[in-house]
Amino acid sequence: MNPTTPRKPTDPLEQPPPPFDAQAEAAALRAHTQAIRKKRYLPSKLDRYRGELLQLHQAGVTAAELHRWLRAKKVNVVPSTVRRWLANNG
Repeated sequence: MNPTTPRKPTDPLEQPPPPFDAQAEAAALRAHTQAIRKKRYLPSKLDRYRGELLQLHQAGVTAAELHRWLRAKKVNVVPSTVRRWLANNG
């Protein structure tokens, strides 16, 4: 709109915008976020040893002992990775 153009008078039949509904807007934003969110999953180095790790863990081997076992197999992970993997998979 050009600043020199006079504004049109408002139409008396024009309806005011609907009232703002924060709950509905929040729900729509959350739904949109879920739709655009991508699942980012990269296979773990530990997935290759899944069977052995689970059997050893069920036999009573601790996460620290599993970490040492993995290091002997030249798998370079930190102990917290082993604990997190067991929490998610064991």
